[in-house]
Amino acid sequence: MELNILIWTAVSIGFIHTLIGPDHYLPFIMISKARKWTLARTISVTALCGVGHVLGSVALGVIGVAFGVAVGLLEGIEAVRGDLASWLLIGFGFAYAAWGLRIGLRAKEHQHSHKHDHEHHQHTHHHLGSHAHFHGDVKKTTPWALFIIFVLGPCEPLIPILMYPASQNSWLDLFWVSLAFGLTTILTMTTIVILSYKTLIHLRLGFLERYIHAIAGLIIALSGLSIAVLGL
Repeated sequence: MELNILIWTAVSIGFIHTLIGPDHYLPFIMISKARKWTLARTISVTALCGVGHVLGSVALGVIGVAFGVAVGLLEGIEAVRGDLASWLLIGFGFAYAAWGLRIGLRAKEHQHSHKHDHEHHQHTHHHLGSHAHFHGDVKKTTPWALFIIFVLGPCEPLIPILMYPASQNSWLDLFWVSLAFGLTTILTMTTIVILSYKTLIHLRLGFLERYIHAIAGLIIALSGLSIAVLGL
């Protein structure tokens, strides 16, 4: 009976914690839209970051339990991790937005007029060619940057839930509670991302389309700010 209550508590808190935290899904939604990821790639990156996100806190909780660290201290460590992760997300978002703005400005086509043998003609071009390699570097590093940020990001509500089975010296119950919380968190993240992907994949932004990377970066930064400032 006690285990069932703990598991349902973990499921409920995992769902609510993820749903009200925009940092759990907005970065993947926006990066997927900006980089034109397939649904499979979007899901895989989201799930990978979700696993890292949960395992980071589970590992901290287990270590704390094993060494008899007080719950208050563990929650304090999680709070520090939360501040670090949120500011890293803000920094990543603004850096990505700055890069996206540069790409967007260089993608703006313009015309040049030329005169050959008393004839005039115009051609249209942009300045993206010389920066293709930089685009490739960002493409490779973006998922790993998100993964590192999510590993550092805490699951604060998980720590108190782990304390009860730990106090009973029940490692099996601790495992089931951690699994319930982790699966709920990851499934909620991926479900929100999938539903948003289905909606946004066909959305066209007109002239703003070339600034989609900048828009994505700003929204990611804002999601980090909502955690750092508002504590969502």
